Amino acid sequence: MRKPGYYYFSLLFVFCFIILCGCASLSEGFKGLAGVSTKVLEDNRQSAIAKTFNYGYFECYTKTLDILNDIGAYIYAGNIKKHMLAIYVSETDTTPVGIFFKEISGTKTEIEVSSASTYAKELISKKIFENLKSIK
Repeated sequence: MRKPGYYYFSLLFVFCFIILCGCASLSEGFKGLAGVSTKVLEDNRQSAIAKTFNYGYFECYTKTLDILNDIGAYIYAGNIKKHMLAIYVSETDTTPVGIFFKEISGTKTEIEVSSASTYAKELISKKIFENLKSIK
């Protein structure tokens, strides 16, 4: 005769397997549980605020990192190879904002600022764009 714990363990295993193998990929599911997913930021790129700057990609990326540190944004994910940064507006305001970089040429880079929050998107894009414009 089987022990009752075996039955419940089997049900739990099947439930977890179904949840983890749903529509989202496994890694994205874990990122969502950890609170560091960038999927919502990528999904909102169609309504991103975009502007092109006269900087090469690497220079634009590093200058943007400096600006984000100066304004007190909390960078929770970044990948120079994937051309993106994911931030919270601040350490206390955890509204996620995505910053995507598109290399147009060796001396031009487009920045897209994406968020589900219009306020956060406008706030961060204004700060980044004004600071990049003023840097010579």
